[in-house]
Amino acid sequence: MSKHSFTLIENEWITLSDGTRLSARIWMPDGADANPVPAVLEYLPYRKRGGTNARDESTYPVFAAAGIAGVRVDIRGSGESDGVIDGEYTPRELSDGCELIAWIAAQPWSNGNVGMMGISWGGFNCLQVAALKPPALKAVISIASTVDRYNDDIHYKNGTHLSAQLSWAATMLAYQSRSPDPALVGDRWKDMWLERLENEPYFMEEWLEHQRRDAFWEHGSICEDFEGFPVPAMVIAGWADGYRNTPMKASEGLGGKVKALIGPWVHKYPHFAWPKPRADFHGEAIAWWNHWLRGEETGAEALPQMRAFILDGPKPALRRNADPGFWVAKETWSQPDMQTFYIDQFGSLNEGMPIAGAHDHNAYLKSPLDTGTASGEWFTLKPDAEMAGDQRIDDAGSLTFETAPLTQAVDYLGQPVLTVELACDADWANLAVRLVDIHPDGSATRVTFGVLNLAHRDGNAEPKPMEKGKKTRVELVLDACGYRFGAGHRIRLSLSTAYWPMILPAPSDPGLTLDLASLGLALPKLGDHKRITMPEPANPDPLPKYIEHTSGSTSRRVERDMTTGQTHYHIYEDGGLTEHPDTGLATQDIRDETWTIAADDPLSMTGISTWTCIAKRENWSVKTVSVSRIACTATEWLTSASVTAFEGETQIFEKTFEETRVPRDFM
Repeated sequence: MSKHSFTLIENEWITLSDGTRLSARIWMPDGADANPVPAVLEYLPYRKRGGTNARDESTYPVFAAAGIAGVRVDIRGSGESDGVIDGEYTPRELSDGCELIAWIAAQPWSNGNVGMMGISWGGFNCLQVAALKPPALKAVISIASTVDRYNDDIHYKNGTHLSAQLSWAATMLAYQSRSPDPALVGDRWKDMWLERLENEPYFMEEWLEHQRRDAFWEHGSICEDFEGFPVPAMVIAGWADGYRNTPMKASEGLGGKVKALIGPWVHKYPHFAWPKPRADFHGEAIAWWNHWLRGEETGAEALPQMRAFILDGPKPALRRNADPGFWVAKETWSQPDMQTFYIDQFGSLNEGMPIAGAHDHNAYLKSPLDTGTASGEWFTLKPDAEMAGDQRIDDAGSLTFETAPLTQAVDYLGQPVLTVELACDADWANLAVRLVDIHPDGSATRVTFGVLNLAHRDGNAEPKPMEKGKKTRVELVLDACGYRFGAGHRIRLSLSTAYWPMILPAPSDPGLTLDLASLGLALPKLGDHKRITMPEPANPDPLPKYIEHTSGSTSRRVERDMTTGQTHYHIYEDGGLTEHPDTGLATQDIRDETWTIAADDPLSMTGISTWTCIAKRENWSVKTVSVSRIACTATEWLTSASVTAFEGETQIFEKTFEETRVPRDFM
């Protein structure tokens, strides 16, 4: 493959049909005007300058050297683009995306074929824009994304309320409060900034109005019309991330249009993700684009439908830099055959939990409400305490069952399924289920988990109360996993009625009575496969190095107050103050978040997330401080927020989103 020289266009204004100008950073292969090239669009609200520039600079120069233009655009109201953001994946955002694709295809340097890619927000909207069928969009690469916005995103999961919803609302409030760069937009920077500060929404208010799977979540969920999805999609995820289900769901829904890849990774691009091994994302992507955007025979169309890394018993650790395991390929993906375990195949019950009525196969389970502090983040950015820790901490508050030591290794790939008959003396309650690998030394690795609000047992669109005291059959599908349980290890099943702070508690804490004789766990067999070797990146450290003015720091602490009975979960993330050597812009983001609950009172739950965002260069500095809160009563969710902005040391803006009280909708 010949290497192209290229030119970086630091800022290009793209004018939409309504006159709004969006800001783009473009890596352009030289000579494209004479020999047009394909282009790849990435379209985000995270700021191409002072936001995603490091990861952009790790990839788009490589694409441009391969003769593929990279076009990185700030969504309306973010970075240097005009206007104010109006929500997540809104019709206006997706319509703007279609206009961007048409603009790219019409440029004299374009061969008319456009790809779209991204991770997280960009992974979502590339699938969503593709579903609208813009003619020039020929293929996508979607990383850490979803096909179902209700069940596989950061808001709700099987009717449970993820604490990550507040965390993400706080993040977006902070991100959208940041100033555009005067070096790009000129003297109008302050007017643009004040317009955003005055008009940016607090997303939590809207999200809380949609606690069930309604039209709000159906919008942008491509599972609503898999048959209508028009283009080939490479769908990538990591086992350590919350979006691990998407490659399988996309493969099952879209069939041969999808090539899936699942590694051991957190929420990062595969060429610099942790834990290792990494994947040669650049090589994969260039082959994909050259086939679908140039018509070259690169082998991209002949890839196996599913490639996955099977974890081979990684141990819990303070930091998991590399996970043991092996790569497998399956030519086609379909629902796997299942191996089912029943109660008599498990060797023991957790002696720490009382098993009332065990003689008649009934067990009463009521976990302390702070069970779950070893859960880690719903979506993970680092392989440290953001990943699930040693599960013995959470197993102390759970009902557990485990096999005898295995005489030989067993391999699984897919989504486990738990079935059980249970009774509840309230309208609803939460159930959390974890699959755990018990190592010979007793350490416990979470393999996967699932959660269910029992009011959503028959679906998420029309939750309904439990019939109090009546035994009800429940099926809970756990998240996908690829895992080998080694010889000498035990398979443990852990059940709890709390999984805090990952999910927020129901308004009452009735406990559950489980019929143990009905308990079944179906595990997905790996089945026919090939062992494969996945090339790793040629550059083991691809992210550019910037000027570090202050170093970053991270902290996660669990504090139990033995006098008040409260448990506090503290998160502190300081990215450090770093300066881009070419632009002179220095930025720093600090997250300080605390969740609190009393182990016997679900209405004591509170969360507060404070973000401080700083940007500066010589003779200019700005800062915003945003605070987002959630609490609850038996009948309502309570949320509020505030944003304060400073130019230099002078406060220039303050806004409060007064407390909103939203009725709890079976949640």
